[in-house]
Amino acid sequence: MKKKIVYTDEPMGDVEVVADFLPSPAELAFKEDGVKVTLALSKRSVDFFKSEASKHHTQYQRMIRRLLDSYVEAQSTVNNKAKTTVRKRTAI
Repeated sequence: MKKKIVYTDEPMGDVEVVADFLPSPAELAFKEDGVKVTLALSKRSVDFFKSEASKHHTQYQRMIRRLLDSYVEAQSTVNNKAKTTVRKRTAI
């Protein structure tokens, strides 16, 4: 394993530059403002999220928060589409 590597000055051939698709460190560090709430959930729901969270090595509260955020995002999209398709009546 101590064999010396010999580099040569050869052309690299077809080289393709790939666009940067990774998020910036600032985007990764972004933390949304949170609001603490007290919420009573069924034991069945909490047990489910705790079980799934342990399988995925995360916190069950985080999973519930992401689920709610996904729902809000989906509903916002649906509501925005509905608002743009409503037509106003014009007086004749």
